[in-house]
Amino acid sequence: MKRIHYKKSYAWYIIGALILAAAAYIRFGGTGLQEILPYLPIEEWSGGLINWLNTTCDPLFVGIVFIIKSLLSPILTVLTSLPPLIIILILTSVSYLLDGWRLALFVLSLLLIVVAMGLWPETMITLSLALTATLISLIIGIPVGIVKARSNLIKYIIDPILDFMQTMPLFVYLIPAVLFFSIGNVPGIVATFIFATPPVIRLTSLGIEQLSKEHREVGTSFGASSLQFLWKVELPLAMPSIMMGINQTIMLSLSMVVVASMIGAEGLGQEVLRGIMRLKVGQGIAGGVGIVILAMILDRMTKRVWKT
Repeated sequence: MKRIHYKKSYAWYIIGALILAAAAYIRFGGTGLQEILPYLPIEEWSGGLINWLNTTCDPLFVGIVFIIKSLLSPILTVLTSLPPLIIILILTSVSYLLDGWRLALFVLSLLLIVVAMGLWPETMITLSLALTATLISLIIGIPVGIVKARSNLIKYIIDPILDFMQTMPLFVYLIPAVLFFSIGNVPGIVATFIFATPPVIRLTSLGIEQLSKEHREVGTSFGASSLQFLWKVELPLAMPSIMMGINQTIMLSLSMVVVASMIGAEGLGQEVLRGIMRLKVGQGIAGGVGIVILAMILDRMTKRVWKT
């Protein structure tokens, strides 16, 4: 213990000496670090990479657009073509099955408020975009989370990428989305996917990694294959964590609605954007209230699915 204490003391002495040396160097006319270090052309590299991708990977982007539209079109058609009364009855019935009359009345009252505000079509469009982005995030995120939990190498590779995806300012996602996919709902879904996918990857991986040694030993002792152990042990026990990741992904998808509206995504985000651009405070607040109502409904329903 004393040896460890001495090592920590020496480390602090070295750090303090380095700080004092750097301060003295700068104070007495030393050259700044920017002048010493070579220039790192991140701006030129990133611009060149975007231009190269835009010119050489056009078939890939066309395929991505086709996949996204194939997922979005049926969801959007169903939600926008059915009468509001039918959708309200369906969502209220599902809420009743999940948690009884309390949740059913809560969902029913919020949906009636949306209808009374005159924002039903915009709300259904927003719901379609959020569900599509969430579906893509889950299709990709859950398998990636499983692989990440099982491989340290993949974990070391993916973690910095997830940190980048979560900490990059939201508006930066719009730049490559517009360059690769023009404007409209598709680039909005792509930007939403990038922003909303990390939670489901991290929480899926965390749920599997937290399994105890006893569970793993039981599966091994019964001769379960890797795939059987995944489906019958790991995923069921990790389901609370996975469901929390799904919930967070849905919430983050809705939080991108207003940002995505800046590149042509339709729905309630457009209402908020018009209110900001035209200085119509009421229109912006009404659109924001619609987004909050939609988020509250989806949050309560997904949490009840998890607990059920």
